Amino acid sequence: MKNQWENDSCETVQACYSVYHVSVAAALWCGVSADKVAEELKRAQPIGSSNALSRATLRHPYLKCLEPRIRAIHAAIDSGKLQACREDGRKTSEHVAYERRHVYGLDLKDWAKEIAPTERPTFLFDEIERSTHSAINADSYRSLKAAYDAAEHKLSQANERIRKSEEAKGLAEAECDSLRTIVESLTTQIKANDAPGQRAETTYLNIIAALLDCIGGNLPGIEKHPSFSSEAQMIQVLDRLFDGYAGLSESTLSRKFPEARRSISQR
Repeated sequence: MKNQWENDSCETVQACYSVYHVSVAAALWCGVSADKVAEELKRAQPIGSSNALSRATLRHPYLKCLEPRIRAIHAAIDSGKLQACREDGRKTSEHVAYERRHVYGLDLKDWAKEIAPTERPTFLFDEIERSTHSAINADSYRSLKAAYDAAEHKLSQANERIRKSEEAKGLAEAECDSLRTIVESLTTQIKANDAPGQRAETTYLNIIAALLDCIGGNLPGIEKHPSFSSEAQMIQVLDRLFDGYAGLSESTLSRKFPEARRSISQR
């Protein structure tokens, strides 16, 4: 049986005094397990190649928090809030190239304390540390609670307005659908009333053909009308004298006259 001290892996101490490349620290901060970090970073790509910072800032296709957290760590180093070192862990006051930047876990933890508890990396902070913040006291809690209650009230009001808007929208859509149905029905009726039946169409064509034969003198005992030298001339005259009347344009008459002759010739 092992002693209790033999089971102590010193994870907290190891994490605090380990040196992390910036992209590795950001991936761990995003919740990637240590054994999956290398695999996930292979999926990430630099956001650009124009300068050292863009080459050292990675974008992951699915891990959306990786890029902003890498940016946050570099920004903290540039502003002097976070100490950087190189691969060997030796800290220096000199500028460390973006692509070679590493940070100690302890330094990263101290810097992270300035951020909200939700942004405390789980590999550096235990559950109690993540839920505790030095700025939270009784007064701040009451202030936060009041702000929360006010926001909750506003949210409730907004939800009620949304509900009423959705209800009004539903009624408007139903009314539009009803009006659309009425219009479609009336359109169908109008088209049905305007369009002559096949029998009526044939009747009209036969009448036109008979009149054309009379005017053209094509019937026994009937003389040709002296006013028109040809059917084409008659079409032009009708088009001119009845300009604006439906069905009496030159193009329509030129089409209908042959149809009329074919109609009566089939009987």
